[in-house]
Amino acid sequence: MNDPELVIDVQGLTKSFGAKTVVKNLDIQVAKGEIFGFLGPNGSGKTTFIRMLCGLLKPDSGSGVCLGYDILRESARIKPLVGYMSQRFSLYEDLTVRENLDFMARIYKVKNRRKSVGDCIERTGIKEFSNHLAGSLSGGWKQRLALAACILHEPKLLLLDEPTAGVDPSARRDFWDQIHDLASEGITALISTHYMDEAERCKRLGYIAYGDLLASGKVEDLIRNSGLATWSVAGGDINGLSKTLKLLPGIEQVVAFGNTLHISTRDLDRFQKTIHPYRKGEYRWTRIETSLEEVFIDLMQQSKRNH
Repeated sequence: MNDPELVIDVQGLTKSFGAKTVVKNLDIQVAKGEIFGFLGPNGSGKTTFIRMLCGLLKPDSGSGVCLGYDILRESARIKPLVGYMSQRFSLYEDLTVRENLDFMARIYKVKNRRKSVGDCIERTGIKEFSNHLAGSLSGGWKQRLALAACILHEPKLLLLDEPTAGVDPSARRDFWDQIHDLASEGITALISTHYMDEAERCKRLGYIAYGDLLASGKVEDLIRNSGLATWSVAGGDINGLSKTLKLLPGIEQVVAFGNTLHISTRDLDRFQKTIHPYRKGEYRWTRIETSLEEVFIDLMQQSKRNH
């Protein structure tokens, strides 16, 4: 079997601002047509990494290629092939949807500009708002407009920095359906997100904290490699039990989910001894599959302990 074509292949990428190192020796590979999810707490280095990839920031050290071009020496050749969507809506709110896209088409020197704008409006489902001012749109429709501006020039790679922040679940679902449609056409996407349901829609994931890539891979691999075993506990004084268990040995995390607790461990023998007094009576213990959310909570706790 042939190795997949890599759209992103970087090694040792590092970036500092003053005395603070924001991205540390990062290695990332993303294949053509892949949707790669980038997760991590605020300030973890996700945005800095994305900006280095598309040539908006120059790395202090490291090497690699993006879309076949050297990220250090050929960033000017990468930029026209990338669709970049920042965390904040960055189009002109006093222009209409169509005027914004026409302006972007001029910047990118899109051929058959008017037809391309019209086709993009149809494709992203914003035709009914094409003559509305961008500033009058809801968060979900602004998001669609921003995505339209990203794909107008037919990029090979989408770099989307928390693109669904602040929009409702229905709009987020529609957005991801469009991303999967684009991926089926061979367009690659690297997307940072805080939402676990979105992360699970990615082919592969990477978790970054304090500039370090702590884990990467397919969802099922990340869950398996975490080494976590998880139980759901219901009944009785759940809040009191939570406070007690958090202080006991052999327990990695205790997280409230509605009227239940999810409790995870890596040391089954020690865990069984620890929870033995609480297995009887008012509490109901059920072994469950460890979720991606539990894995990333665990990674976040580990990163905090190490800094």
